[in-house]
Amino acid sequence: MAMLLFAFVAITAARAEPVSPTFAELEAAGAIIREVRINPQNIFDASDETENNWLFRTANKLHVTTRPGVIAQLLLFKAGERVSKQKIEESERLLRNNRFIYDVEFKATALGDGFVDVEVTTKDTWTIDLAGNLSRAGGNNKTRIGLREYNVLGTGLRVGFVRTTDESRRGSEFDISYPQAFDGRTLLSYARGKFDDGSRQTMSVQRPFYALDARWAAGASAFEDDRIDSLYNAGDTIGQYRHKRKIAEAFGGWSPGLVDGGTQRFFFGARTQEDAYRVEPGRIRAAVLPVSQDLRTLYFRHEFIEDRFVKLRNRDQIGRPEFFRLGFASRLQLSYLPSAPTTWLYNAAVSNGFSFAHNRDLLVSAGIDGHLSSSGGAISQFSLAARYYAPQGSNALLYAALSMDRISGGGLADQLLLGGNTGLRGYPSYYQAGERRALFSIEERGYTNWYPFRLLRVGGAVFFDYGRAWGGINQNLANPGWLADVGVGLRLALDRAAFANVLHADVAWPLNRAPGIKPVQFLVKSEVTF
Repeated sequence: MAMLLFAFVAITAARAEPVSPTFAELEAAGAIIREVRINPQNIFDASDETENNWLFRTANKLHVTTRPGVIAQLLLFKAGERVSKQKIEESERLLRNNRFIYDVEFKATALGDGFVDVEVTTKDTWTIDLAGNLSRAGGNNKTRIGLREYNVLGTGLRVGFVRTTDESRRGSEFDISYPQAFDGRTLLSYARGKFDDGSRQTMSVQRPFYALDARWAAGASAFEDDRIDSLYNAGDTIGQYRHKRKIAEAFGGWSPGLVDGGTQRFFFGARTQEDAYRVEPGRIRAAVLPVSQDLRTLYFRHEFIEDRFVKLRNRDQIGRPEFFRLGFASRLQLSYLPSAPTTWLYNAAVSNGFSFAHNRDLLVSAGIDGHLSSSGGAISQFSLAARYYAPQGSNALLYAALSMDRISGGGLADQLLLGGNTGLRGYPSYYQAGERRALFSIEERGYTNWYPFRLLRVGGAVFFDYGRAWGGINQNLANPGWLADVGVGLRLALDRAAFANVLHADVAWPLNRAPGIKPVQFLVKSEVTF
């Protein structure tokens, strides 16, 4: 078969428009990779008239293109190996997960004698984030000012200093991370923040399961946080207290690798967590303080991931390729606490994707979590979520999402919250609280082909939200029923920048408005998805 395939390539090479075999065909033919050529490109293509202007040329000159060695370390294949369609597709997913990469292309070249060269072409994003933005959701504003570089000198090193202000705290934070330390797969990270109500510090070194066929993982981390926590009712603060938390964790993991289209992973770890609470002078005193805890935990976790990813466009992004995980995945963790009120804690989750006619997809997930509550006893939480995507041509899509949560055994600080900052866009933040929560949202999304200045991708949505949080000891008695809102929104994606997510600018009208609720809510915020 290999001789037939390469004979076919030799014949078609003489034609005006040669037809190259796919990587699946090369894999079936047993082709061997002779050379991997890496071609990192700058942000803008000067050979393209639409991108050849003084602004884009200046940006290219100021930007340091990602080093070929950084790209090479992210690839899952190398010269001398047989062509693997799975490794090439997963390498593309890994590359696209990096903020400093805008586009990726793999191409088979120089075919002959059972060998093939693989050319990897990447395009960079603008990685200097002169942060200065304002977001608004649920009637609360959040500002962010600072500087962050996502790819220092093209090495993949990330450094940032940002000052933020929101409804609960204000302050500044420095962070630095390098994901290709030691063996090229180890992430080193450190962050330290100083705020008006306390401080935060975190550090970690982790060698994760970087690919489906990775065989081992290990890591350690430490986290300290000192802050003021708040309790809410009807969007108002009803209690505050100081919360000091310390967490330390170390783990190791083993996997047999990718077998029969799926991978299993086994983790063993140890974790300590200290939570201390006290009354804070000058603050609204909470009716009941959470119980301070000092936990020492040994845990085991098992994960399964099916290798089923689909490359799509115009789902949660605008105009850019995105990978949907439609395969089955599961996670089960059991934790042993020898000195706690309950000896065993648990956490389990499953998810799966289903495809239907006309490119419609349904993603469902469920989870259950048993841990210690703020009152010191056992608490369990169950969650269920579903997302449905129904394309209507290439530039429109009907999206629907449903989520349901329920807790049992929690205290005042464990209540589920619902409001403008958690999906009910026409109402204030933290508007309802309870032991049960349900939220349904439906959107008609539009994805335009308008690409202003080759920088912005433009979309929009018309939406309807319907939800409620109820039960428990902290319900919103002024407006406890089901709430609904309607609205319209603009979506902008600055996709040539490493810091670009999707900017949401929404106008929402609450349909069950109680006294004190504004008739119109304006929301401006940056989200990871549409």
